[in-house]
Amino acid sequence: MARPKKDATIDLGATHELSEGLIARFTCPPGLKKAFIRDREVPGLRVRVTSNGVKAFVYEAKLNGKAISRTLGRCGVQTIEDAKAKARALATTVKTDKADPRDLDRMRAERDAREKADAEAQAIARAAAEAAQAVTVAEVWPRYMVEGKPKRKAAWKPRYAADLKAAAALGGEPKKRGKGTTKPGHLAALMPLRLASIDQDTIRDWYAREAKTAPIQAARAVAMFSGFLGWCATKKDLRALVQKDAARASELGDVLPGVNKRRDALEIDQLPAWFAATDKLQSRAAAAYLRALVLTGARREELAGLRWADVDFQWQKLTIADKVEATRVIPLTPYMAQLLDSLPRHNGWVFASVRLKKGRKGTPPEWVPASASGRIAEPRAPHADVLTDAGIPHVSIHGLRRTFSLLGEAAGAPAGAIAQVMGHKPSAIAEGYRPRSIDALRPYLAQIERFILDKAGIAFDATKAAPAGLRLLTAA
Repeated sequence: MARPKKDATIDLGATHELSEGLIARFTCPPGLKKAFIRDREVPGLRVRVTSNGVKAFVYEAKLNGKAISRTLGRCGVQTIEDAKAKARALATTVKTDKADPRDLDRMRAERDAREKADAEAQAIARAAAEAAQAVTVAEVWPRYMVEGKPKRKAAWKPRYAADLKAAAALGGEPKKRGKGTTKPGHLAALMPLRLASIDQDTIRDWYAREAKTAPIQAARAVAMFSGFLGWCATKKDLRALVQKDAARASELGDVLPGVNKRRDALEIDQLPAWFAATDKLQSRAAAAYLRALVLTGARREELAGLRWADVDFQWQKLTIADKVEATRVIPLTPYMAQLLDSLPRHNGWVFASVRLKKGRKGTPPEWVPASASGRIAEPRAPHADVLTDAGIPHVSIHGLRRTFSLLGEAAGAPAGAIAQVMGHKPSAIAEGYRPRSIDALRPYLAQIERFILDKAGIAFDATKAAPAGLRLLTAA
């Protein structure tokens, strides 16, 4: 059969054996936007040409009475054999699977998009996990200092916050006093470590090094770090990185020092010498503060924060900052009222004094308001002077609080009343958990005060005391 001429008309109503020459001669008839020639070998395979001369292989068929069409590729880019193979595959899909290739394409595209999105999400997750695994203790510690406050508390106590900061300090800073640089805190060696790498073995090895020079402080640092790990375990972004039990004392009992519960307190026979020695202190505020600790059982910081606005001489009440609650109110007993009324008013604080070092030669130590705040800052030094003068073995400041509890029992006051004055919750079994009113509490605290004064050899007649209770004093 002779080869058709290049300008021969192509019968668009007939089927043709597709060839490159045929396709090359195929043009869109005038007046039409597009035209098709059909392949003789593969039903449904077409070559489409548009009015601007663009040619492409297409597949056409009917599915459920509707015509469907799909472009297979540009002519010249897509070979005839490849186009036939694709057309046969589509024919199988339409005839056998009864599925629209366009739906399959759409589902395939959606599947590919999902797989791509999943792959990207997994890559992001892996990168985030790798970044999280690289987070160090030093990077998280500042956040802990801001967010890690105790439950139901507005913030860390200033003293404990300072201890946390000092424990984590890397050292090497110029000393504020004296020459040289500061030493690293006990937790400094843990700061550069990855948070995820810290386990019991890490804590054991670190503690063994720190305990060689300061076992007690190192054990306290363990407790601090245990609190830090426990806090991390409550945070969604950190809990997977920490072993919260790594620094718990129960898990490290074989290396941590045993806990010796302090039982130091003043004995009854020591009261006369102790009270007499407080009278010899140069600071009236320091003397009154130490006596008030014994007479009220308050914690050192609770009493140090007492302001004149918290002292109600009219209704004989003291409002004290409380460790558990925001504040607690206790009766102002007669001797305590006279003791406080005798103090000068300094910056609004009741106990406002601190001992300075000797100045010029021959200048004795002075007691002045403590820093800008005015509150008493460090009572251990004057108390050490009292114990030395009285010849009494060491008793801590907290031991004075313990003294009140023991003397309250000796005075015959109910345990619940003693606990309420001290800021402890009364026993639900022994006391039925019944908080007493101030008026109901007053006789018991007065009973304890009379007992302490009697054992201390202090003659005080409450009925002849100055009537300070008839006025309300606020900060000067």
